[in-house]
Amino acid sequence: MVLLHWCLLWLLLPLTLRTQKLPTRDEELFQMQIRDKTFFHDSSMIPDGAEISSYLFKDTPRRYFFMVEEDNTPLSVTVTPCDAPLEWKLSLQELPEEASADGSGDPEPLDQQKQQKTNLEGTELFSYKGNDVEYFLSSSSPSGLYQLELLSTEKDTHFKIYATTTPESDQPYPELPYDPRVDVTSLGRTTITLVWKPSPTASVLKQPIEYCVVINKEHNFKSLCAVEAKLGADDAFMMAPKPGLDFSPFDFAHFGFPTDNLGKDHSFLAKPSPKVGRHGYWKPKVDIQKICIGNKNIFTVSDLKPDTQYYFDVFMVNTNTNLSTAYVGTFAKTKEEAKRKIVELKDGRVTDVFVKRKGTKFLRFAPVSSHQKASFFIHSCLDAVQVQVRRDRKLILSQNVEGVRQFRLRGKPKAKYLIRLKGNKKGTSMLKILATTKPNKQAFPSLPEDTRIKAFDKLRTCSSVTVAWLGTQERRKFCIYRKEVDGNYSEDRKRREQNRCLGPDTREKSEKVLCKYFHSQNPQEAATTETIKDLQPGKSYLLDVYVVGHGGHSVKYQSKVVKTRKVC
Repeated sequence: MVLLHWCLLWLLLPLTLRTQKLPTRDEELFQMQIRDKTFFHDSSMIPDGAEISSYLFKDTPRRYFFMVEEDNTPLSVTVTPCDAPLEWKLSLQELPEEASADGSGDPEPLDQQKQQKTNLEGTELFSYKGNDVEYFLSSSSPSGLYQLELLSTEKDTHFKIYATTTPESDQPYPELPYDPRVDVTSLGRTTITLVWKPSPTASVLKQPIEYCVVINKEHNFKSLCAVEAKLGADDAFMMAPKPGLDFSPFDFAHFGFPTDNLGKDHSFLAKPSPKVGRHGYWKPKVDIQKICIGNKNIFTVSDLKPDTQYYFDVFMVNTNTNLSTAYVGTFAKTKEEAKRKIVELKDGRVTDVFVKRKGTKFLRFAPVSSHQKASFFIHSCLDAVQVQVRRDRKLILSQNVEGVRQFRLRGKPKAKYLIRLKGNKKGTSMLKILATTKPNKQAFPSLPEDTRIKAFDKLRTCSSVTVAWLGTQERRKFCIYRKEVDGNYSEDRKRREQNRCLGPDTREKSEKVLCKYFHSQNPQEAATTETIKDLQPGKSYLLDVYVVGHGGHSVKYQSKVVKTRKVC
């Protein structure tokens, strides 16, 4: 380890010492370096065969060094930009055989100093500018000290470096298949299905691979590092280092090596204050989602917005090394929301409406003239239905309606009303709706709050039953019908078969008992009774009471099952 630092110092400062032989990577030394995390602290040395992560300030270059001991050695250097394009170049330093002719430490001649300066700049081997994951690969490289210089001209940014002299045996990054594209196989309004070819790293080399899918609305990503930079607030290596520190990015604990014995109190892991550094790096999270799905190579993305373009990327991660490779991402636009059909309501006319189970239906009421009030009569034939009314796009009513309800809303000149009906989970909903701007025009009869039919048990006989129901202050026509049912006729069956919108015209004439008019000025006394005769002993009957309005529309009270006495 001491020899490594001496070699680097010799390169940067002209010394009179003779050059030292560069150490090689052997497994014993490498494992020692990993165990001793401080080995690379405050150092610009790149370890052989391990990925490091670092940070660049804008317009401030950084240099890293990598040593190759023997000639004809394979060399691979990979640079991964995270959240900004990088300019980087790799050069080979030419080390002179001797630093001074006599080793006395006397100043060297001017010509020799100029030549040494030229040698220190080195021979450029490769350069790149952009935000792609790019690499330099040579099957036979000369021995020497290699310098990697990086620069970010856009902003402060993160990046990763991986260098190795054994690229064939290491194979740290998962291998892409022959067709690295992500394909869209199914497209819906809120779902998109993706599929891609599996990695040979998993299928052939049997190494553990996990696929991660990234969804966003902005653009495709070229590396998982770029994704994590966007998600960035919670990722340790996405935090800007504090100024004044010779920041060393190399910390094995966050790049795939065991973390069991690591403490959590690291200065560069803490979330920075916006006042730290050149400017605050803390940003709100963008609209991006990362989902890791194991080793499956097909995935359906759900809960998307209709008529919206999304970008999809797939990354394969070697779970042993935590290194990743990106597939060629794709993008797709979800289908448009089905154009909703809107039923137009005519002023003063009853409209029949059917709503599917869990479905939605829209109706519009646009009065032709100015009005002070708008009345909506809603008759829910079966179960409760959710009703919302918007006036000129502003929500003014939202209620569940069961039975008959009337809503009187304040009007506005040229106002338009949009009614939204939401079906329930039980089944199809049926409604009758009337909208009008004429306050005295009521197609549906008014009902009391209690629409039950009461049976008097003490008045039951073998051939008759006596029942009562409430009326209103308005004079209305009431018709009562009977129907024989079996003894097992339950309340649940009665509820399922009951359609409160069906009027007396749908009943058999033989089921009619009578019709009569009734009202009371005193609401507390608005009750009427009726005895139904000519019944059979010990039989069950279903009783229905209808109240008929001026326009002929009727509303049915809650059905009642009664039973005559068997023995009298």
